[in-house]
Amino acid sequence: MSDYERDAVSADADTDERALEGALRPRLLEDFVGQERVREQLSLVLRGAQRRGRAPDHVLLSGGPGLGKTTLAMIIAAELGAPLRISSGPAIERSGDLAAVLSTLHEGEVLFLDEIHRMARPAEEMLYVAMEDFRVDVMVGKGPGATAIPLDVAPFTLVGATTRAGLLPAPLRDRFGFTAHMDFYAAADLERILHRSAGLLGVEVDGDAAAEIAGRSRGTPRIANRLLRRVRDYAEVHGDGRLTRDTACAALALFEVDGHGLDRLDRAVLEALCGKFRGGPVGLSTLAVAVGEEPETVEVVAEPFLVRSGFVARTPRGRVATPDAWSHLGIAPPPDAAFGAAAAADSAAAPRAAEAPGTSGS
Repeated sequence: MSDYERDAVSADADTDERALEGALRPRLLEDFVGQERVREQLSLVLRGAQRRGRAPDHVLLSGGPGLGKTTLAMIIAAELGAPLRISSGPAIERSGDLAAVLSTLHEGEVLFLDEIHRMARPAEEMLYVAMEDFRVDVMVGKGPGATAIPLDVAPFTLVGATTRAGLLPAPLRDRFGFTAHMDFYAAADLERILHRSAGLLGVEVDGDAAAEIAGRSRGTPRIANRLLRRVRDYAEVHGDGRLTRDTACAALALFEVDGHGLDRLDRAVLEALCGKFRGGPVGLSTLAVAVGEEPETVEVVAEPFLVRSGFVARTPRGRVATPDAWSHLGIAPPPDAAFGAAAAADSAAAPRAAEAPGTSGS
């Protein structure tokens, strides 16, 4: 992973920030803002299991960091009135590590495995049997004399979270009875989250200020709450403690977060793409050298949001600036801007491919 620091708009959180987030997390499903379809489906799964008096199906939550997967896992345990055991895929390096966790679970307990796609393969194969038959086979000894000792596991509910669902093996993915994908949040939902968080933090936020912060939060509650705290600090130091739109704009300008949520690296990529390479197409390595960063930093840290926001397009020939990128920078694109040329070339190639010999159905 890249070493680039992008504190304000990073969707990842360190230990200290997770502790701060704990005070802002909703405790019940009805208090969870956004993700309406997921919330309704999950409510149905939990209520049905409670009526039957059985543990609900295993739950898989996928989506980017900061969208509420850990919060939902905690809510599931709270709604079931069950204890929550928390671990992560990278922490389970051997099958014995997983067996130690599973063997100590009590009936009805909820086990939350974050980044489940990063679990070691031997442990993953043990998890198949545990999820389906509530049993684990512990190997004693080595070589021809090794013996498998079956151990019963109390019925439990596994909640797995992953930011890369495509890396989960099909056998593991198929054993989850309920799968939910967490989408990025609408600005209106982020505003509701900000007002709730402001109340818990004991600060007063204007509607315009909440809208300004929400618009720069990249559709991610974690980023919205972080920016709220930065604006609060600014208001307490440079103002009267009230969060107004002017205060929010001044604070976010200080932290180099612009009106679309782009930070210094994002803008550097766009400026290099449009200014130095006339909109592209340009290769990743060349673009990274132009902004003074590693290629992995540009690809992993900056590019996903730029592509999702419609500022950059990835083509077989390289990265290309879209008309929105030129507009955002306030620069008029040249007549031969690469995006227009690439689109024209692709449009012209399509009819030729359709007319090529051997492509018709006759």
